[in-house]
Amino acid sequence: MPVSRRRRSTRATAAMTVSVLAALPTVLLGTLSVGPSHADEPPSADQGLLLTVSGTGNTWSRGVRLSCPDIHGRHPHAGAACDALAWARGDMDALPGEPRTCTREFDPVTATATGTWRGTQVNWHKEFPNACSMDSATGPLFRF
Repeated sequence: MPVSRRRRSTRATAAMTVSVLAALPTVLLGTLSVGPSHADEPPSADQGLLLTVSGTGNTWSRGVRLSCPDIHGRHPHAGAACDALAWARGDMDALPGEPRTCTREFDPVTATATGTWRGTQVNWHKEFPNACSMDSATGPLFRF
């Protein structure tokens, strides 16, 4: 069965449209930024610490990135947290904390700190019997 010019023209137009639409994401990716912009971040290799707190069996989790000084305002107690880290010279086990009496309730939480602090790699995690014990031992560092 012969194909008319109109049908041939429609097929060619459809094929061209499909080709252009298929190439469009590639063209756009070259000009558009994908993901968050990091132009406001310092060009330093020290990206700070990723601090996380999770509940029993990782049932819940929260986290924040802390860099000292915290020019991005990510950590709600950044100044105090950076001061505590400086006092402990980056040693999470030597944090001054804010000792106080806590209940003996067993509801474990795990605190982690990974990243860099003043050019030193940090990979620290510790389980505490409850959130009060963690806060007492780590002070403002994990208060977010």
